[in-house]
Amino acid sequence: MIGDLHGRADLLGKMFERIGQEPRGAKARIITLGDMIDRGPNSARVLATLHAAQLANPSRMICLMGNHERMMLDFLLSPDARTAGWLRVGGLQTLQSYGIAPPDPRETDPEVLDALRMDLARALGPDLLAWLDARPAMWREGRFAATHAGADPYHPMERQSRDALLWGHPRFGQMTRRDGVWIAFGHWVVEQPVADQGRIAVDTGAYETGLLSAAWLDKGGLRFLQVEG
Repeated sequence: MIGDLHGRADLLGKMFERIGQEPRGAKARIITLGDMIDRGPNSARVLATLHAAQLANPSRMICLMGNHERMMLDFLLSPDARTAGWLRVGGLQTLQSYGIAPPDPRETDPEVLDALRMDLARALGPDLLAWLDARPAMWREGRFAATHAGADPYHPMERQSRDALLWGHPRFGQMTRRDGVWIAFGHWVVEQPVADQGRIAVDTGAYETGLLSAAWLDKGGLRFLQVEG
């Protein structure tokens, strides 16, 4: 389960290589925990790589949605002063990765925002847009689940709100789940990956630190894999 990529295509490539070095790594299920885009330098390449990998092997490659994908999709659906806030939290770098000149991040003119929306939609293309919109917010198998930002510990996994999965919930870090489900998540940057009280945190701020982390589960238990760049 790979932490937030945020446009670090170089680290994604290295992590794929690192996973391939593990026993049975070539056949392992790979889950990315959302926030594929924004902030880092090459969101376009990250999306192209993951899109192709998931289409080639949908049972092995699972790409979850993060809040940054959701913000971009909301902007594409309805570009206005509210959704344009995406530009100020990393959207400008995503535009640049597609060769689109970024506007002033405080831009609110409806015509400018609509033109920007159309440029980005054309750059992404209908297939990639449909794929992004279809990204699940959660994966679960037995006692393990994966989401972008955790979950509300009061509710079973099948009754989680999408906001809790994409943006987090204030109770997530304060209490353990009663059902024994362990949740791997990103969104919240930690200095080093850690597993504690049903929570597996793997976002080590790759876009800024150059350190990408993943949780590796096999018959031997849980370990963390890391690559640097």
